[in-house]
Amino acid sequence: MNNFRLNVAELFDGEKLLLDQTIVIEDGRIRQIEKNRSADTNLQGMLVPGYIDVQVNGGGGYLFNQAPTLKSIEKIGRAHQQFGTTGWLPTLVTDSIEQMHKAANAVAKAIREKIPGVLGIHFEGPFLSVEKKGVHCESLIREISEAEIEILSRKDLGKIVVTLAPENSSADQIKELVDKGVIVCLGHSNASFEQTNQALAAGATGFTHLFNAMSPFTSREPGVVGAALLDDNSYAGLILDGIHVHPDSARLAHKLKQKIMLVTDAMPPVGSDQTSFEFFGDSIKREGLRLTDSNGRLAGSALDMNTAVNNAVKMLAIDKTEAINLASTNPAQFLGLSKDYGNLKVGAKASMLLLDKRGTISDVWIDGKRHSD
Repeated sequence: MNNFRLNVAELFDGEKLLLDQTIVIEDGRIRQIEKNRSADTNLQGMLVPGYIDVQVNGGGGYLFNQAPTLKSIEKIGRAHQQFGTTGWLPTLVTDSIEQMHKAANAVAKAIREKIPGVLGIHFEGPFLSVEKKGVHCESLIREISEAEIEILSRKDLGKIVVTLAPENSSADQIKELVDKGVIVCLGHSNASFEQTNQALAAGATGFTHLFNAMSPFTSREPGVVGAALLDDNSYAGLILDGIHVHPDSARLAHKLKQKIMLVTDAMPPVGSDQTSFEFFGDSIKREGLRLTDSNGRLAGSALDMNTAVNNAVKMLAIDKTEAINLASTNPAQFLGLSKDYGNLKVGAKASMLLLDKRGTISDVWIDGKRHSD
């Protein structure tokens, strides 16, 4: 089962770039890495850890909110795999308790059936700030209740991430979620610097799409952005499509904060020829990577992870391997999965990509199974 040997010209293990290596895969895991030995296949290019995207709303023409089903998860996953995403969180934006239940049940089934790449679920809302809601449906934004806590407390969903606004959830509620194993991100928030730091002290460990839909850094009030940039222990997602964040703002964030991770905030057009789709009664239009609603507001992105990595090299002025870490090692650490993912070392799962000299993906493996065709 998933047993093979590969000779590769270059192998980036998450720390070092190794030349002329043989990687041995057994039962979907890396069992050995040695200097060139006999192998089943010889590959030109660079073998690197697969990308992990913690914020995927849709792809392949499917929106998770509209179809929180196993079929939708499979279609979205396949759409993103071609762009190097070997691990991801189906993301449900603010919706009803009924849709939250359906989404949770679909992800639980995907995990039971070992659908490739599904690592858990991300509930982006509904415990958000109306002032910073973006395109989230205002009528569905609400304070956290026992009904939602029951869903977030499930043990069959893999990694559970929730995005909330700290001014809408108390420090005690955040601590309760963290104690139950939930990964709490702060976002869509108009919170003060003090409120944000209280949420971090209560156990929040992430920021959802840094700079976007959050109180900005100013001279007298550092806001959510200031708290994010100053905190060394939390992770912050960046949408590097050249639209959501100015390249120099992104570069400054990267200089100030080590724990940056690339996210797509992807919508249905990724991996499809779709130019528009419906979202809570509004029509979202696509122009390049830009998605906007009828009011001109950004509505997610048409970004894919490999484009985000290539953009990181240019926008952040960093080495290719460092950009790869922003899409693999950092999100794996954020999710507490660095033993299995985000590196190509002995014992890790063989979720990996082969990149050519142009940065194009030529092969994809998830847990040792090839998914390039």
